[in-house]
Order: sequence, then C-alpha cells, then structure tokens
Amino acid sequence: MKFKNVLVIGIVLLSFASNAQYRQNKLKKMNQENVNVKLETSPAVTSSIATFGAGCFWCVEAVFQKLKGVDKVESGYMGGKTKNPTYKDVCSGQTGHAEVCQITYNPQKVSFEELLEVFWKTHDPTTLNRQGNDVGTQYRSAIFYHDNTQQAIAQKYKVDLNTSGAFDTPIVTTFEAASVFYKAENYHQDYFNLNGSNPYCQLVVKPKVEKFQKVFKDKVKKD
Repeated sequence: MKFKNVLVIGIVLLSFASNAQYRQNKLKKMNQENVNVKLETSPAVTSSIATFGAGCFWCVEAVFQKLKGVDKVESGYMGGKTKNPTYKDVCSGQTGHAEVCQITYNPQKVSFEELLEVFWKTHDPTTLNRQGNDVGTQYRSAIFYHDNTQQAIAQKYKVDLNTSGAFDTPIVTTFEAASVFYKAENYHQDYFNLNGSNPYCQLVVKPKVEKFQKVFKDKVKKD
C-alpha cells in the first residue's frame, strides 16, 4: 500500500514538473512573440544599405546620388578575396572584387524595389562581365544582398524581368551575399560632380545620368 502511495505521489510530482516545464516553455514562447511584436511595432527604420555593381562605379554613383531618398553613395570594392585592395589591384581582375556603390537610403522615402528598378534600367544586365568598353569581372552586374529579404526581392524581380521579355537576352546579374566593403580611394568619390568635363564622364557617365533623369524624372532630387 505504501508503495502505491509513493508511486502515486511520484507520478503527481512528475506530472507537476512536466506541466511546470510546459508552462515555462509556453511563457518563453509568448515572451519571444511579444519581443517580435515589439520589434515589428518599433519606430520605422529610416536608414538601410544596398550595394550594387553595374560597371564603372563612377556611373553608378552619379545616378544614385540624384535619386530621392538616397542619403549617401560611396564607391568601393566588394566580393573578392584580397584584403584592402587598391584600384590597381581590382583593375587587374585578379582579386575577384567588383566595383560597387554602397548606397545608404531611407526606406520610408524610397523602397529597395525602386532602387532595383533604377539599377536595372541604367545599365545593361545582360552582358557578362562587361559594360560597354569596360571589360572584366570587376565590371560584373551584381547585387550584393544584405539580408534574406533583399535576396528574395532581387531574385524575384530578375525572374519577372526575364519572364516578361524586358530584355532581348537573359539577365546575367549575379546575387552575392554582402561581404567586406572596401571604400575606394578618395579621388574616386563624388567623381562625376568633381570631374564632369573628363572625356569618360562626358561620353559614358553623362548619358547615363541624363537617361536616369528622363526615365525617372519624378524621382530625381531637386537641386
């Protein structure tokens, strides 16, 4: 009889412990859900980063500097294996880096989708490792995504463009996880604004900027 009582008490205690653990796990889950809710209802994010490679970074920088909602554009290198590469290193095509622009923007004023639209409409994403006369892997069309959301949005956008026949040939833009961004030398920053009379700027950069201003006239910053 005593044995049965001990057994019953043991079962009750185990049941209590099990229920206690269940409640603890449930509360933990609820707390986590509350944290998630708080994150979702926290003040809106006003600064995000996008990184694009679309040929010479002078062109990319000049275009995105004029887009409403963009706060800062920096030219640099990403996607390679060499630490602290120089412009000469990247131009050799041996480092694996692409010339890119790191864009700081306000998602309350311009969406990532809008950035992608400008990206795809202001360069040729169908030529592999080339933009015009600029040839090499450093000039590849590339989207360096900073999170899974950017990756998913960009990949879907590419599929939709290919399906719609927006371009005569398939898009070859690569999707690469954002890695270390190496800011380019100072003389590359704000290049078009400071060197607009440069022959390359007149022949290559200026037409891209003018195309952007024509196609996206409602999204151009006011001077």
